Amino acid sequence: MSRIGRKPIVIPAGVDVKIEGNTVTVKGPKGSLTQTMVSSMKLKMENGEVTVSRPSDDKEYRSLHGLTRTLINNMVVGVTEGFKKELEINGVGYRAAKQGSDLVMNLGYSHQVIMSDNDDITIEVPAPNKIIINGIDKQKVGQFAAEVREKRPPEPYKGKGIKYIDEVIIRKDGKAGKGAKG
Repeated sequence: MSRIGRKPIVIPAGVDVKIEGNTVTVKGPKGSLTQTMVSSMKLKMENGEVTVSRPSDDKEYRSLHGLTRTLINNMVVGVTEGFKKELEINGVGYRAAKQGSDLVMNLGYSHQVIMSDNDDITIEVPAPNKIIINGIDKQKVGQFAAEVREKRPPEPYKGKGIKYIDEVIIRKDGKAGKGAKG
């Protein structure tokens, strides 16, 4: 039995969950999310808790059990608390700024890199070297953060580039210098 899959999802006050067939809709203070789950998973709502069960112990169902439960839990967490990714910019002259709904970054290229936020995501720039991405959909927040990081990934020699705030860059030594034989 999946340890994650068999945990019930407790629905907090102020959150409304509707299960219609294999479509789950979660409404909360921050917004509403809808997702279609795998039709073979059994979803039940009772006593303010959602439980997920699987039809059999086949390998496919075992792998989908925990996934389905986690997707529903992420929807509940998203509409109550939301998700946040923090990025840090390192490098001389590298900086970010917010202009209207656009994120404008100077990343050492001959041009500025401009990215627009959309309905689901909000971008904050509290400092020129820090970017905060907020939203209710975990997948969209993570995808947008990955796209921002992709514009200038951190390099291993000086650590310049855009990295997640908790990411550790493994540094490399430069050239060996004089006297090294190779």
